[in-house]
Order: sequence, then C-alpha cells, then structure tokens
Amino acid sequence: MDEELKCPVCGSLFRDPIILPCSHNVCSACARNIIVQTPEGETPPQSRASGNSDYDYLDMDKMSMYSETDSGYGSYTPCLKSPNGVRVFPPTLVHRHCSITCPLCHRSVSLDERGLRGFPRNRLLEAIVARYQQNRAAAVKCQLCDRNPVDATVMCEQCDVLYCTPCQQRCHPSRGPLAKHRLVPPTQPPPAALQQPNATARKTATCAEHDAENYSMYCTNCKLPVCHHCLEDGKHGKHDVKPLPTMWKHHKGQLSQALNGVSDKAKDAKEFLVQLKNMLQQIQESGVEFEACLVAQCDSLIEALTRQKAKLLTKVTKEREYKLKVVRDQITHCTMKLRQTTGMMEYCLEVIKENDPSGFLLISDALIKRVLSSQDQWVKGALEPKVGPEFDLTLNTDPLLQTILQLDFAQSKDVQETPLMKQMHAGGPKETEGTGAQTPTVPPPPLLQLEKCCTRNNSATLAWRITAVPLVTVDAYVLELDDGNGGQYREVYVGKETVCTVDGLHFNSSYNARVKAYNSVGAGPYSKTVILKTSDVAWFTFDPTSAHRDIVLTNDNQTVSCNSYDDRVVLGTAAFSKGVHYWELRIDRYDNHPDPAFGVARINTTKDMMLGKDDKAWAMYVDNNRSWFMHNNSHTNRAEGGISKGSTVGILLDLNKHSLTFYINKEQHGPVAFENLEGVFMPAVSLNRNVQVTLITGLEVPKNIKQ
Repeated sequence: MDEELKCPVCGSLFRDPIILPCSHNVCSACARNIIVQTPEGETPPQSRASGNSDYDYLDMDKMSMYSETDSGYGSYTPCLKSPNGVRVFPPTLVHRHCSITCPLCHRSVSLDERGLRGFPRNRLLEAIVARYQQNRAAAVKCQLCDRNPVDATVMCEQCDVLYCTPCQQRCHPSRGPLAKHRLVPPTQPPPAALQQPNATARKTATCAEHDAENYSMYCTNCKLPVCHHCLEDGKHGKHDVKPLPTMWKHHKGQLSQALNGVSDKAKDAKEFLVQLKNMLQQIQESGVEFEACLVAQCDSLIEALTRQKAKLLTKVTKEREYKLKVVRDQITHCTMKLRQTTGMMEYCLEVIKENDPSGFLLISDALIKRVLSSQDQWVKGALEPKVGPEFDLTLNTDPLLQTILQLDFAQSKDVQETPLMKQMHAGGPKETEGTGAQTPTVPPPPLLQLEKCCTRNNSATLAWRITAVPLVTVDAYVLELDDGNGGQYREVYVGKETVCTVDGLHFNSSYNARVKAYNSVGAGPYSKTVILKTSDVAWFTFDPTSAHRDIVLTNDNQTVSCNSYDDRVVLGTAAFSKGVHYWELRIDRYDNHPDPAFGVARINTTKDMMLGKDDKAWAMYVDNNRSWFMHNNSHTNRAEGGISKGSTVGILLDLNKHSLTFYINKEQHGPVAFENLEGVFMPAVSLNRNVQVTLITGLEVPKNIKQ
C-alpha cells in the first residue's frame, strides 16, 4: 500500500492532499509548485476547478508555442532542482491565467479565481496516511540490523526503509545513484495520538463554496457533494441531486462489489504463484532426470561406436597380417630361387673358363638345358608383388556424421524412402526388360554438408553435394527455406552451384532448409532438413551506399558526421520486418545546440531533410533541453531532457506492437505506437555538421520496459 500513499511529485507521504479533476492526488504544497502561467490574452479551455466533470484538457503541443523562453508548459519532467526530479516553479505565480498539469496522466486544467482552493481536499486519504504513520512509528527500529536491532536514526522516503547510523553508512551511502534519495528522521507520532488514536473525532467537512455549511446532498452530474445553499444559488438547481447518506451507501456497495471481483483475481494469482513455485521444483527434478537420460543415451551411442571401432580395427589388423604374410612368403620363395640361379650361373662361368674342349662338350648340352629351364622359371609376374601397400577398405562416415550433427530434440523430418532410393539400395538403376539398357531416373537426394553450413548475423550459408549414380545427371538444384515460424517453404535459390548464402533473414529466428536436384526426367526427393538459427541480436553499421553525399563515415562505418549545415540522413545496413530490436548511438560531438533525429525509415525516405518529416520515417529529434516524436512532420509526445557531448540515445523498435521507444541516457521516452509501422525498416539518423555520433549494436533488449 506504500505507493498508494505517496505523492507523485515529491515522492513522500501525502500532506494535505487535494483531488485533481482527473481523480489523481497531489500534496497541496506540491500542487503550488507545478502551477504554470499561461500568456495573457489567451483563453485556455474552460476546465475550472469548480466541479464541472466535463472539463477539457489543454493541448500540450499548442501550449508549447506560447512562450519562447520555456515551451515545457505543464510538464512533469525530471530535474535536479527538486528531490524527486520534478521541476519546481516560483511560488509567486498568480492564479489568473494559470493551469496545473497532473504529474501522472499529464492532463491539464486551468484554475479559476479560487486557485487551488477550488480542488476538493481528500480527507479520507489524509486519514489513511495518518493511521499508516501511526502504525509505522510504533517501533522505529533499524530494519537491517542482523541481531538486536537498535533505534533507527534516519528513514529513506524513496526506499521506505529505517536505518541506524552504521547500516545507513554501509547500505545506503550518500553517493552514486542513492545520492538523490531523501533521508529524514524516523516518523514519531504525537503521544496523544499513540495513546488515543480515535479520541478526537474527525472534523465535519464543510462546503468549499459556503464555508459554514455542511454537505447534505450529492450532485450526480458534477459528481461532487453539495450543501443546500448550492441548490438555492441555482448552480446545481437543475442537476440530479440525491441525499448524501444514500449515495454514500450506494458507492460503498459498488466499491465492495468491485473489490470482491479483484479479491477473486488476487486469490487466483496467489494459487497461480504457488503453482509456479511448485513447477520450479518439478522443472529442476525433471531437468536432472532428463540430463541423466540424455547422458545415458549418448553414452550408449559412444559405447556402440567404440564396439564398432574395435570390430573395424580387427578387420584392418587381419587385412594387414594377410598382406604381410603374402609379402614375406613371396620374399622367401624369390630368395631361394635367386640363390639357386646365382649358384648355377657361377658354375657355368667356371665351366667356360676350362680349356678342355672334349670335356666341355660332354657337359655343355646338359648345362644349356639347365640355364634355359632356369630362365623359364622367371616368367612374367614372378617379379611383381602379389599385394599392394594400399588397403582395399573404404569407410564412409559422411552419413553417420550428418546424422550425429543433426541429432536434436526436435522431431526428425527425414524424407521417406522413395522407389528411386529403394532401387539405389538394391544396386542402382535397373535394366530395361528385354533391351539390357538402363533407364534414366531423377537425381537422388542431395547430402547437406553440415560442417560447411553456418549462420552469421541474419544470413545463412548452406552447402551440399550429391552421390554419383550411373546414368543420372543433375541439371540444377532448388534450395527452399520456410518463413522462420515453421510455415510454408519457399524457393530461395535455383542453380547449379552447391553453395548458397541467403541474406535478409529475420533475427532471432530458426529456419528449416532443404534442397533437391532435378534433371530432364524430373525433380528428385528432398534432402534431410537442417535447422539454421540466426543471431539473437543485430550487428550492423551505417550504409555508405544509400547515405546522402554530405554524410561522412569513419571508424569502419560506425561513426557518422556531416559536411552540411542542413540535416542529412544516413541509414543502417540492417533491415527489420519483425521482432524486437535495440541499438544505441553515442554523441561524440555536440556544438551550437542542434537537434539530431534518431529512429527508423524505409529505404526510400528523403535524405536531404530532418528524419521524420516525410511519411517514410519515424523518429525522435532532440536538442539540449527536450525531445519530440515526429512522423510525417507531425510533432507529438514532447518531453523534457536533452543531450550533450557524451550522451547516449537508445532506440527500441518493437515490430510486434508497432511501437518505438527511446532512451536518453537510460531514461525512457515512450513507447509510442504507430498504426502504419509495418513493413521493412532500417535504422536511421539525421544530423548536420554540428553533431557526430557513433553507432553501438549487438545489444540486448532493455528489461522492465514501462508501457
């Protein structure tokens, strides 16, 4: 309940709260701080604080033209001059030609001659705050002491935490982001209030128009309590009025009935939270069990592969031993024959040396026959190895490797076995009966080479090959991708190449890809499906090809400046058509208070004027004090807070909700929805020679986006 009891301007508990026409509450002192004065002679909408419920709200953009010195009329804008970041106006403003803007809904209403006295005082809220302070002040002990809490010395109004001095110095130092928090002494209730909280009766409310009169009736037209003098004056004479007690009971009944519905939803939410907390434990247990199952399955695959490896190694060993035995036997046989031949040759040479003709002739015929017989033993092939060093064993691991790389939890989308594949498994194309000729057939399914398939940013590269089959030719290949959401496939490439890169895909999407081959006979079956996931975040640079000629790009097209005093546009290289994307720009140079614009645009946006002035760009332009949203030269959503050198501007494009959100130094502006924010968009910037910015990409989408 704490947030319900805090003023949106000062951030503290309400003090003398008043009710604005929009039903929001502010402290009386804070209301005086956010009053602004309108120029004399201008007639603001007659939304007086007299109880008329049909008040009109001021047009903020129209009022921004009234003053050249401050066009930030009536805005609830962070500022260092106020503890809670609200711009504080001088208290000397008169109520004539004045208005007040609600800090929550930013609706404005002009004040009449009564000023803030024309707004009703919220006595119920004041009483609830008093009870809340009494209950909280009953024990002003430090809330962060581990043991034996000591008395608190300060309380942070923003954190709503009580600190003793040591805990405050340790946990809430007066520096960094906590320096803006307001530390006050812990609230102590008046002694009488603590002892007798209900001893003093609440003062009866009196009419704001007639101070001495009590409220007795309720005007249903103005939705205000009135006295009998209000009816006699004629202001509410023709309005529908009812007795105050009757309407009090009626509205209490309506509120109780509405609370019953909210209570049922809160009960359902509590049960849902219990369900989610139970689911956390179930998910943890299921995850452990599933991991164990996955490890067991993978271990069984590894074990089967190990066993098969042992079998294959045994075959290789047998083949090696066989080859070694054959070679060794051939060496032994050849060595023996060579020794016999060498001995015979040496004997014949000695015979030739003898000078006894009659003795030589007695043995020459027999020697000649032996030499010729020995020569015939070295027939063709006798001096050739019976085996080669190569192993006639071929292990094709490509199908298994592809299957392993495609192993995933998603259901496999294997192609059913076609008659052609059955025919190939049976031994290739069949002969035509009676002719002996082979019939040409369609190509077999291509084999995706997963080790060469990859994604980069929002591009995907695929490679494939096809198994050679006799009499089967391939004229071309057809590559198909789905839409990234499991929808229909579409052709993205037709040609003879076996490598293709597809650009312009959606970021953070998973695409199913498949390929088939065709020839003059027809198209063959599809390959197995491969899943390609694009980058979660966008990486891109400025595009020099589409930039205006006055644009200057440096730092590998990450930094942009301009040579002209006029605004020029440069686009990014990324194109977005769905999803949520975020990038930032750092202000490197900012001279003479220009107003650069940041946003998105179509490819054909005008490049020689400020971004957002045509109907093809959506942007926020910002100077050193404030910012505006702009599309088709329409200025909306003006907000305080500008840029300077070193500032950072973030752009959040949500194409699911068709909206843009901007961050100036991490402070959110927006989101703003555009009905026509559909199609393909590029990041865009417009600037002149007084500005230089650097692009920062590859960023995650900010958390806790305010809607």
